[in-house]
Formats: sequence, structure tokens, C-alpha cells
Amino acid sequence: MIYACILAGGIGSRMGNEKPKQFINIGGKPIILHTIEKFCLCSEFEEIFILCPKDWIEYTKGLLKKYVSDSRITVLEGGETRNETIMNAVRHIEESQALNEETVIVTHDAVRPFVTYRIIKDNIEAAEKSGACDTVVPATDTIVESRDGYSITAIPSRADLYQGQTPQSFKALKLKNMYEQLTEEEKAILTDAAKIFVIKGEPVSLVRGENSNIKITYPYDLTVAESLLKQQDI
Repeated sequence: MIYACILAGGIGSRMGNEKPKQFINIGGKPIILHTIEKFCLCSEFEEIFILCPKDWIEYTKGLLKKYVSDSRITVLEGGETRNETIMNAVRHIEESQALNEETVIVTHDAVRPFVTYRIIKDNIEAAEKSGACDTVVPATDTIVESRDGYSITAIPSRADLYQGQTPQSFKALKLKNMYEQLTEEEKAILTDAAKIFVIKGEPVSLVRGENSNIKITYPYDLTVAESLLKQQDI
């Protein structure tokens, strides 16, 4: 079975707004609803999990009741970290007796509302084939490395660099087993779930993303998002 996990645990501190950024409106409705609608278009999903902070669960349910009619959606409480949030979804699947070696989860940032059907489908296929995948686009800017924050340590070849997006998708049981094997030191350096596979020496395949698949993080991103929505309406 295949499950979607929409990660809505952010508090929006960089947006400078009291309301978490996933609930800010673009195009007349909250960002998270645009994202959810993209996943509702995919018939492959057995269930679509929305994982959000405990204090925002009822608010999220209210939005869904008003705007979305899809019986596959379940709202769950997120965890203390991104990966604990994903594990909450995996444990929910396990409790329903549906977790096995073929179970796939497609994890996605709630604040990436411009994900395409093609990207989601490619993630499902890549995860089923290789066990883990990450959505990326080639790096367009030169990336510099600095160990001390004052001087350049290295300038890696841009030809070898990609910018990570989401979705990131995995065989859920394999992800759970490897996460539980991590030391606390390894968990402390995790930035996302794909790194769990990298730490354990497991391959993570690449899925081609889109430059339009932006993450709405800063106020400027809201302006870009509104522009992208207008382009879609043309």
C-alpha cells in the first residue's frame, strides 16, 4: 500500500507571522489546502496523513471539513522533529496492521503547494523500485563551503550538486528499522529522512523536481507563490 504524509509541523518563525506558515492564504485559501489538493488527485494513495502541531489539529480538521471532501485524509499529531513526525505516521500504519516490506510513504512539505502530479508519480515508482528517493533540481548557483563562517574552505563542482526538494519517498518498514538503529548522535545531525539512508550506506535515487516546486518560507516567497498561481490560471 502507498501512503502520503504531508508534513505541516512548522511554526513559521521565519515568516514573522503568529499563524504557522502552512495556514497563511495564497490565492484566497491556506497554503496547506493547495498542497493537499495535489495529493487528493492521486488515486494510488490508500490514506493521506496530515501531520501538524497538537494545538492546530482542530483548526486543520475545520479547514478540511470546509474545503476538502476526501475520506482518505487523516489528521495526526506531529512529533518533536521532522523525522519523529514521519515516524508517527509510520507507527499509525503499523497499528492498522498495514505495515510490511512493500509499504511506501511519500513525505512532502505542506508549504510546497506547487508539487506536480508527475513528481508524485515518479516518487512512488522510484520508492517502489529502489526503496528510497529524493526530489532534486540541479544547483544553479555556485555553492561555497565555510567551516568557520569567515572564509571559504572549498568550492565544490556545481556539476555534482543538486538542491533538495520534496517529496522524499521510502519503503516505510525499512525506514523505520534504520531510524530505530540510529544513535542519538546520528539523530542529532539529521536534516531529513533521506539522510537516514545515506548514514546507513543505503542508496537514495534521484527524482527530477521542478524549479516551480518552491518551499514557502519567507514573506518574499508569498509574492512568488501568488505569481505562480496567476500563471496557472492563464
